[in-house]
Order: sequence, then structure tokens, then C-alpha cells
Amino acid sequence: MPIYWAFLTYMLLKPGEENHEYWFMFSGIDKVLHVSIFAALGFSFIAAFPKIKFSYFIQIILLYAFLTEILQEEMGLGRSMETLDIVADTIGCLLGYYTYKLLIKRFF
Repeated sequence: MPIYWAFLTYMLLKPGEENHEYWFMFSGIDKVLHVSIFAALGFSFIAAFPKIKFSYFIQIILLYAFLTEILQEEMGLGRSMETLDIVADTIGCLLGYYTYKLLIKRFF
């Protein structure tokens, strides 16, 4: 879990590049990536701490999302703070949380 957090922080804060030369690149792919990586984060976080209250879970994840967006803006490395990224992060962590809960309910 700490390795994923470190990797995620690096990826969210590294200098940005706009690259549209690949066939899979499209407008809005960054939002899809935010949802995906925060779904993995939400899933792994609740799997690591299954007894955590939902309110603490969402506060920790949202604090991390806000912090990374603020740091993107303040570090001046070609990244900018976007409100829709925070929305995508929230949706992703909720998807990860509820996917975990659904799997536990169904299989255990």
C-alpha cells in the first residue's frame, strides 16, 4: 500500500506532457485515468483497513486528492489544479470502496 501511494504521488506530481500521437489518446483521458487510479487506491485502502469508518475513509482520500491538486498548481511543473480532477478522484475512490464492499458481501 505505501508503495502504491508513493507511485501515485509521483505520477500525479511529475511534469505534465500533452501527447496525442497514440491511438488511445482522446480528450478527457486524464479524467478516466484519475477515476481508475483512485478506484485502485480506494479499493486497496479499504482492503487494508476494512474496519475504518466510511467518514474517515472519504476524508483521507479527499484530503489526498485536494493536496495533490494544490501541489500540482503550486509546484509550477506544467501541471494545473482542476476541479474536475477532484470530482474524478472522488468518483474513483467511491467505485473502489463499493467494489470492495460488493465483493466481500458476495464472496465472504
